[in-house]
Amino acid sequence: MDHQKLRESISEAWATDVLPSLTGLIEIPAVSSAYDAAWEEHGHLLAAVEHVRGWVASRGLPDARCDVVQLDGRAPLLFVDVPATPGAAATGTVLLYGHLDKQPPLGDWSEGLGPWQAVIRDDRLYGRGAADDGYSGYAATTALEAVRGAGGEHARAVLLLETGEESGSPDLPAYLEHLADRLGEVSLVVCLDAGGGDYERLWLTSSLRGAVQATVTVRVLETGIHSGLGSGIVPSSFRVMRRLLDRVEDSETGEVKVAEMVVPIPEERRAEAAALVALHPEVAVPRLPLLPEMRRVSDDDVELVLNNTWRPTLSVTGAGGLPDPAVAGAVLRPWTSFRLSFRLPPSADAEAARAALEKILTTDVPYGAQVEVGDFMVLNGWHAPAPAPGLASALRQVGDRVFGKPCQNMGIGGGIPFMEMLGRRYPRAQFVVTGALGADSNVHVPDEWLHIPFAVQVTEAVAHLLDAHAHAGGHA
Repeated sequence: MDHQKLRESISEAWATDVLPSLTGLIEIPAVSSAYDAAWEEHGHLLAAVEHVRGWVASRGLPDARCDVVQLDGRAPLLFVDVPATPGAAATGTVLLYGHLDKQPPLGDWSEGLGPWQAVIRDDRLYGRGAADDGYSGYAATTALEAVRGAGGEHARAVLLLETGEESGSPDLPAYLEHLADRLGEVSLVVCLDAGGGDYERLWLTSSLRGAVQATVTVRVLETGIHSGLGSGIVPSSFRVMRRLLDRVEDSETGEVKVAEMVVPIPEERRAEAAALVALHPEVAVPRLPLLPEMRRVSDDDVELVLNNTWRPTLSVTGAGGLPDPAVAGAVLRPWTSFRLSFRLPPSADAEAARAALEKILTTDVPYGAQVEVGDFMVLNGWHAPAPAPGLASALRQVGDRVFGKPCQNMGIGGGIPFMEMLGRRYPRAQFVVTGALGADSNVHVPDEWLHIPFAVQVTEAVAHLLDAHAHAGGHA
């Protein structure tokens, strides 16, 4: 394969073809179904799929088939089937994964920026879904094109872009069953929904956390009452909620007390965390916008890495029943709701954790208050298998040829549900979970942006991996 031609064609494609279409994708408010109850009526998810389908179909990949697949009541996905090049030795299928659904805007964006407004400033493309994860389908398609144009080879490749990842991928099990015959035997999975600590090397995700999210509501009164009349007689719903939270989290240390959410940390992951801190101390722990004098939970960076990747944590991500302070009257409120988000270790059983959480919160409730626990989102984590020798060699070549620096492994505190599903379905498959996200890409929050030159390099890296896999007979 002509490596210089490969690089030039990818760079040109991004500048002339990818960015114009990607900016159009950003303008589609394709909010994930968990955040838009009327998603089917609004049609934005389908519009995003059709937008990318049209672009992929226009690229002219020989005999490629681009299908929009939608089961009844389920968010649509794009399924692109690209036959192998004639000289490919590999017999298995390469599955290239990404998603087109987006997080909601979530707050005020900076002046001149907006969630559905694509803005390029210097090397950054701003807009919701730019980095998470709208670029992925473009990168995968461009990599396949470039391999062919540079005289390389690739195995049969399937591009799967779902529209439910930000909602926990609830529809993917049904789609995997529906598409099982069309997927075939997957030998390599390339996921482009991840990233790392900087834009200088390819970051490989070694583990992903699972999650259990739930809405907990505590009710103590049929209606609100004057706080002067009721306080001291009726416990506040907030206090009952606080006591329930004390059952599941130590408020002093942040340690999660639910036994089903705690697992032993593998020694190889402890060693990986220590190596990451030693080699890349500037990126091992994300640079976060801490307030002056605000301290992190530990002074030990290795412990912080393990906290973020292998230990369970609780975040309260939403609340209900609490009026704005400016209009809060002297009222003993009848109820309080919290949205609890537990991040779980990669190997924890998420369903067992969910059941344990529900039991803890609803058993022997203080004062006999009513407690409702529901609206669950349950996701298992993922622990990467060791790379086969051929894949390890290909990754070393990617480090040398594309970035001039070795690839780096690291665990990620977030989750990608599809990886665990695929790991169970294709236990012999190799996985490369990577992507163009950086620690400062602002995913899920205002001012999300994609580092364009890095996304171009990630595309080139994928092209090299496709060619290496094809020549290794599918055993890379």
